[in-house]
Amino acid sequence: MKFQALQIGNQTFRWGARTYVMGILNITPDSFSGDGILAKGDIVAYAVEQAREFLLHGADVLDIGGESTRPGSQPVTADEELGRVIPVISAIHKEFPEALISVDTYKARVAEEAFKSGAHILNDVWALRADPALASVAAAFGAPVILMHNRSNPASVEVRAALGKAYGGSEYQNLIEDVKRELLVSVELAVQAGVEESRILLDPGIGFGKTREHNLELINRLDEIRALGYPVLLGTSRKSFIGFTLDLPADQRVEGTAATVAVGIARGADMIRVHDVREMVRVAKMTDAIVRK
Repeated sequence: MKFQALQIGNQTFRWGARTYVMGILNITPDSFSGDGILAKGDIVAYAVEQAREFLLHGADVLDIGGESTRPGSQPVTADEELGRVIPVISAIHKEFPEALISVDTYKARVAEEAFKSGAHILNDVWALRADPALASVAAAFGAPVILMHNRSNPASVEVRAALGKAYGGSEYQNLIEDVKRELLVSVELAVQAGVEESRILLDPGIGFGKTREHNLELINRLDEIRALGYPVLLGTSRKSFIGFTLDLPADQRVEGTAATVAVGIARGADMIRVHDVREMVRVAKMTDAIVRK
């Protein structure tokens, strides 16, 4: 491991000491998991209460996103995304000034306004490859950056009735080596823009341009991603590969998610991104008690 700790706001993340938990707040109408906040009425008030519950149950980071990555979802403009996330980020930052907020976006303009409104971390599902200006924005604000591997192809979406949709798998010469190589390309983009290496986290991109078998293999071999020297975030929560494995819809995937979280932690995950914060904090604590020295 190249880097042992990272200071974000008033919190120090000591990689390897325990697993950190990121709670998902989707400010969208069409989240695959059915938790999109735009369908809840008073969006800001609902988001603040969800943030309160997440923090109460042990979330270390609140991840706020305004564009769904659900297979088949439609992109939104920067203006629309700003209208969704900035009021929520501002309200949560005002209500919980010590809380750490990450903004889930690939747009430089959205990220800049989010940082000005109280966000601390950039979570980019395109690993700085979608908007050439994004890396420089993150560097200018000194924001930690989560780089996610992504080979999603909107033209390749698999639909299985009640189980929802999933991106089809890309062709890989060697799954792990290809993912590692492409993540390191994004690391170089970040470093060239001025992002400090110690402020980079890697995400293998479970579910993004991968088959069910690819996803299972990535989780089982997550230690090979972590061997690159950067802390690793794992996002498996309620995803379709769990549904395809267990033949269950998104609202019945808590146990499947728990299994992926436990194995992922055993294989070296430093942070988990989840919908069910209370349950997954418990899973993480129990797994840490077994595998952390």
